[in-house]
Amino acid sequence: MDFTAYGHETSLLFLLLSYSVLASLPAARAQKRPDAPTPPDAPAQTARTELPLTAFESEVHVQALPADSTVVLLVGRNKGLSNKSTFGFQQYDKDLHLRHELALEMPQEFGFTRMCAEGNTVYALFTSTSTPGRLFAAAYNGRLGQVRTQQYDTRLSREIVDLKALDGRLFATVLLNDQLHVTALLLDVASGQMQYLSSIYEPLPTQLTFVADAASRRAEYVLSQTNGRKSRLLLKQLTDRGQLVSSEFVQAESERSLITAQLTPPQDTTARLLMGTYSLRDPSFAQGLFATDLRPTAGTGAKPPLRFYDFLHLKHFFDYLKPSRQARLREQTQRRVARSEPPKRWHYRLLLHELLPQPDGGYVLVAEVYYPHYRYNSYGNLPPSFYNGPQYGYGNGNARVFDGYQTTHALVCGFDRSGTLLWDNTFVVENLRRTDLEEAVRLQPLPDGRLVLAYIDEEKLRYKVINRAETSSNDHEVPLQTGTGATAAAERVSDTSQADLLPWFGTRFVASGYQRIHVDHGPDREVFFLNSVAF
Repeated sequence: MDFTAYGHETSLLFLLLSYSVLASLPAARAQKRPDAPTPPDAPAQTARTELPLTAFESEVHVQALPADSTVVLLVGRNKGLSNKSTFGFQQYDKDLHLRHELALEMPQEFGFTRMCAEGNTVYALFTSTSTPGRLFAAAYNGRLGQVRTQQYDTRLSREIVDLKALDGRLFATVLLNDQLHVTALLLDVASGQMQYLSSIYEPLPTQLTFVADAASRRAEYVLSQTNGRKSRLLLKQLTDRGQLVSSEFVQAESERSLITAQLTPPQDTTARLLMGTYSLRDPSFAQGLFATDLRPTAGTGAKPPLRFYDFLHLKHFFDYLKPSRQARLREQTQRRVARSEPPKRWHYRLLLHELLPQPDGGYVLVAEVYYPHYRYNSYGNLPPSFYNGPQYGYGNGNARVFDGYQTTHALVCGFDRSGTLLWDNTFVVENLRRTDLEEAVRLQPLPDGRLVLAYIDEEKLRYKVINRAETSSNDHEVPLQTGTGATAAAERVSDTSQADLLPWFGTRFVASGYQRIHVDHGPDREVFFLNSVAF
């Protein structure tokens, strides 16, 4: 055989095939991928509005107001070539039509920190970039068409880590300048008065949650206390003016430690439940959930014992693992029990949402399971002084850099009015990472008792409809619509950033974020969008 001729024929055939493939590429690009089938229980995207803003030149913060079915935006715009910004409030109705717009007059030294709402009023809190401890608060009420502002010199506060409104006052959880203690700050927006709450003053790494209710004029705090080996919880109830009403300790008598918890809201006078996470010896990681009824038992006056639920005993907690891995895990645990060995210790971190009341008097607890995520960079022979923060690994080789909190799944549990676990379920998530440790998976109840859990993943809305402990799919998703009909067919989203999803009113969420939208026969556009998503 003439191998030279064979080689020439093979080369010619390769060139012809290559030309054929290249010639077909434009046609392939012109063809759109077929639309994915619409999943069951898919939401309707009933309204959308776009603001001609870019992430580089603006900042937008969104607050949903279920009380009057509106959405309030705090919009900041850069002033030309300067580093200064102008801020203003915009309020949109249930169809996302602009209802009100008011400018916010404030000194240029302040930058946005946090926002919250009470009824029809939205509160925005800003911190000074030049004077440590100086705060600026704005209260916007679209119904009255007014903005009220106050400035505070707290001197000792360094960082605002949580914010809630109660009867026109702001309860702010703050990290102090010494970076060793956390406390609470009460800001009266009407009078301009402020006070540190001496009853809330704890050393780090205290974990703190609290609920507030205007009807009962109460704020209740749950604080964790630890000696490094074991931890307990301290409950404190305060008036709307910050006066201490009562305090009590909750702790486990066994080797278990209580890490953190959520209380039922003060307006519920028929139940007072505490639900949270516990650990075995190491207070850094959760072993499972606990729940207890804080009311004394009728007739005896004694409080009911704490109930503990190891993650292994939950039906769906390990759904995020492959079935083979789940089976091995349970086999290992059964062998440990057979040999009378101590229970396997888990290394999970959970972020607890506020408890959701149910029509039957019980409550739903949602907890996001997460872990800190790091990336590694090689900087060659840079000196060790270059790595000047705790987020870096030291040395001249690879540097470990903190890259946000990665969520693996969200745990959903239903409890009755006495704190007994009735069912559990899990929403396994993908591509969910955020810089700050804040809620990312959102919850909305449906009229038939089911629950929707959802979040934004780039240009898609991922969701799961949960019916108590019933097994269902974790991979339902729909694209965020930019238009309807022919308009939507001619557009596609090429980039989405700073996307978020908030529970709104009824069965609706409001989705928001920045998008770059490619139009087939027209110029691309960059916008900040709001989408109404109704289940």
